[in-house]
Parts: sequence; structure tokens; C-alpha cells
Amino acid sequence: MSFQRLENFIRVKLVSAVFLAALISLSQAAEPDRSLGHSSLTQGMLTLVDDAYSFTEGPTADALGNVYFTDQPNDRIVRYDFATGKLTDWLKPCGRANGLFFIAPNKIIACADANNELWQIDIRDQKHRVLAAGSEGQRFSGPNDCWVDHDGAIYFTDPLYKRPYWTQVIPEDNPRGVYRVSPEGVVSKVVGDLKQPNGIIGDAKNRQLYIADIGDGKTYRYRIDESGQLIDRTLFCSMGSDGMTIDEHRNLFLTGRGVTIFNRDGKKIENIAVPKGWTANVTFAGPQRKHLFITAKDSVFVIKMDVAGLK
Repeated sequence: MSFQRLENFIRVKLVSAVFLAALISLSQAAEPDRSLGHSSLTQGMLTLVDDAYSFTEGPTADALGNVYFTDQPNDRIVRYDFATGKLTDWLKPCGRANGLFFIAPNKIIACADANNELWQIDIRDQKHRVLAAGSEGQRFSGPNDCWVDHDGAIYFTDPLYKRPYWTQVIPEDNPRGVYRVSPEGVVSKVVGDLKQPNGIIGDAKNRQLYIADIGDGKTYRYRIDESGQLIDRTLFCSMGSDGMTIDEHRNLFLTGRGVTIFNRDGKKIENIAVPKGWTANVTFAGPQRKHLFITAKDSVFVIKMDVAGLK
């Protein structure tokens, strides 16, 4: 082969290599990282499920994706059958339950603030037992939202929202905090320096816990150490939240004005508008955990997502 022909051959190979690299780059760009907000995480339209409530809260999904949520002013837990769309009053009264979370296939944790207690409810017979009612001789201010770790330890927020139905007197300076109930039933305060802790959700695999201080307009990320204590607090984003949830890519879904989604680095990537003045809580539902179930004032909504909830 002559030198000129060799030079042309090499030039063709280099051009081909550059072209192939460009194709690979375009191919990768066509599959955006869902955790970085390059494309909308929603697939469908927001759909109203029902609007026959006073104030909806605390949704949690069972193993089949059916949702249990609360209508706190009416002291009831409602069950939404995801396959049929049927809604039924599941438990009434329910201790004025607020936040809910499945601790096992047949057991729900409930923040029952009628008497400022944390309950465990067996869904087979609907009977409950009180897990905790106070710490160090002091009554809770009103358990609000909860999350259960993989070992069964429960973390819950305890802000103070005075209820018109309370018969007990809770002073204005009663401690607000975040508590942990160990698998053995030991209650301990793990956070005591937030103004009004509210939404809470965890990532058991990565040993992280997110807590919203709605009173200060901030959400923090903590690391869960080997003993279950919370350490290494960092500011996740400058937005508070009522309830919250997390998806498989560790995007965080905060509530308030609609549903605002932040990626794992705390960057806002999307907002789902909800036609109500306040969105209280949210969870992933459905058999594949790819529908977002939203509680907002007197209504509940559902929307199909392009991501699944974190297991």
C-alpha cells in the first residue's frame, strides 16, 4: 500500500471512529437519567379519585398497591382498592389518625393524635395497641408522620398543632421533636432542634432519613448510624413539606403547593400542580408502585409516573 493510500485509510478510520462516538453519545442522551430531571417523571394526567372528605392525609400502600389514607376531621381511615377504584370506610373511629405507614404486610403504624399516641393496627381484625404515648414522663405534642426502617424501628415526627377535639391540655412550650421506637419498644428522642418537624421518609438501604422542618421552610437529610441514631445532618433543600415520599432513583417528593420533586442532590426538577390550596401527603401505589397517590384537602388524586416508589 502506498503512503498516500495508507494516509487516506487512516483518515477514513478516524472519521468513522468520531462518527461512532457521536452516535453513542446521542444514544445515551436518548435515555435520560430520571434522577436528574432531564425529562418529566409523569406519564399521565392528574385524575380526581374522590372529593367527599374534610381533610385527607397519611396515605400508605399495602403489598398489592391498595391505599389506606385518613380523613382526620371525620376520624376515619379509608381504603382505596386500586384494581376496582372502590373506596370504603375501613376504620372509624381511628384515634384521629394522621400519618400511616405499613410496618409489615398486616400491620399499619398510625400517628393517632386524639390522645397524642402512636398506634399499631392489625388490618386483619382492625384492633390496635398503643406503642408510645410520651417520652421521659412527658406526653407527646401530637404524632404527625412516620416511617419504618427495615429492622422494624419506627421514626415519627411530633410537632404541635392544637386540635379542637383535644380534651387534654398541651402547653405551647411542649417539646417538638422526632422520636424513634426501637424494635424492642424503647422510645428515644433523636432530633430536638427543629421548629416544626412534619414530613418524614427514609432510604433504608443507604441509611438515610429525610425530615422536613415545615416551620423553618427546610428539609434535612440525616445518616442513620448503627445504633439507629441520626447523625451528620445536612440541608437537603430550602423547602419544608407536609408529607413526603421517595422514588427508586432517590428523587424526593415534597408537598404543600402541589407536589415538588427534587433529585438526590437537592435540585428542584419538577412540580406537579394540584388544583387545591394545599397538598398534604403523597405515596406510591398500584401493583408496580408507579402511580402517585395524592391527598389534598377534601380530595384524593392519582397520576401515572415514569418511575416507581422506593421499596
